[in-house]
Amino acid sequence: MKLKNVLIVVNDLNKSIDFYKELFGLDVILDQDGNVIMTEGLVLQDRRIWEKFVKKDVIFKNHSSELYFEEVDIEAFAEALENYHEPIQYVNRLMEHSWGQKVIRFYDPDGNLIEVGTPMG
Repeated sequence: MKLKNVLIVVNDLNKSIDFYKELFGLDVILDQDGNVIMTEGLVLQDRRIWEKFVKKDVIFKNHSSELYFEEVDIEAFAEALENYHEPIQYVNRLMEHSWGQKVIRFYDPDGNLIEVGTPMG
């Protein structure tokens, strides 16, 4: 078995597509009317479609999962976040763990938690 995608629910598909494209360099592979598959296996699902499917309300900013990315030039990425045209809500700004890895944690426009760290291996 192979994990193919990770799906996150969003309020505004276009805003989220722009966010992941501009900051992470992800591109749209397939747009299926409320379900967008991007490179690197990220799937964006429109909130209304998801709530209809699961018959439950979406609880944003639930702190139960995290998207993790690695970036060699994390200082440049941190600067791109600072200069992004929408305000970024941080969990922690760029910091260095005791084991030497630099990380930054923040939320996407819908409160999905993201961590970007320097490669460890």
